[in-house]
Amino acid sequence: MRFSIKKVVFYFWAFALLPAVSIAEESGAWKFLPPTPTARTEVAAVNHQDKLYLIGGFTPDGVTGQVEVYDPQSGGWSKAAPLPRPLHHTTAVSAQGKIYVVGGFSSVTWTPVNTVYAYDASQNKWTQQASMPTERGALAAGVIDGQIYAVGGALKKLFGLRNSNAHEVYNPETDNWKTLAPIPTSRDHLTLSTADGLLYAIGGRVNVNYNQNLNANEAYDPKTNQWKTLAPLPTARSGITSQTITGKIYVFGGESGEGTFNENEAYDPKTNQWTAMPPMPKSCHGLASAVVNGAIHLLNGGPRPGGGSSTYHQVFTPQ
Repeated sequence: MRFSIKKVVFYFWAFALLPAVSIAEESGAWKFLPPTPTARTEVAAVNHQDKLYLIGGFTPDGVTGQVEVYDPQSGGWSKAAPLPRPLHHTTAVSAQGKIYVVGGFSSVTWTPVNTVYAYDASQNKWTQQASMPTERGALAAGVIDGQIYAVGGALKKLFGLRNSNAHEVYNPETDNWKTLAPIPTSRDHLTLSTADGLLYAIGGRVNVNYNQNLNANEAYDPKTNQWKTLAPLPTARSGITSQTITGKIYVFGGESGEGTFNENEAYDPKTNQWTAMPPMPKSCHGLASAVVNGAIHLLNGGPRPGGGSSTYHQVFTPQ
């Protein structure tokens, strides 16, 4: 389902002409919403208090700390207080009533950071929290029982970036970090989703090289502090995003040396099986996602490997 399939080409033209029209399939429907205010890639997103926050990333003007907020009720965008520092390849989660932005790279030189920033929407204010033990960017994070799990990524070794197998958990109530069992497959540009009390680390790449994509799918159980290997992602890819909805984990987009991906593949934790779903209308990597009102919002992303940015706001509703 990639690049030149006739159905996908038709989708592209249909959406270009009628951006508000939904295209339905037996297993789901796609639509476009009005574009995001700022073109970005390698951006983070999170649903917090029923609003969608877009945070950081690369823009045509460089690395940004800008935060934009989408209100699904009004369909409008607004601005929130920017991050204390510009970041790209960071990750954001909502936990214990606040947004937490963990790790990332701080400049065009891709300097890994271990910073943690908490955002209080009632005060429109960011505060710095206890630093993550391992400096890393292009990591992934997820929340179980109010605890924030930060997995994988890339850190500096000698003169380059290398994979980290770091797996650390943050307790927002105590502002403390704890080191956990390392992820079995070290990787960056992966995605992390939660389902039924487990973490699922999916896809990614070797040493920040999108020509070395992985199809790894590994689950972590916080109760046992152990990982297990599961059915691999059908399409090895990185620079991806995922969300859990209706009991399944949907994995979108990505990049390789050959181009960007429009794949939408769903994993069922109960059966340990993958299903190909209707592809994204616009292929891209470095996109962000969040679930709002029963639909998965996919935002921004680069339309070509290794760069670019967009104002895409694609929405997928499983059926």
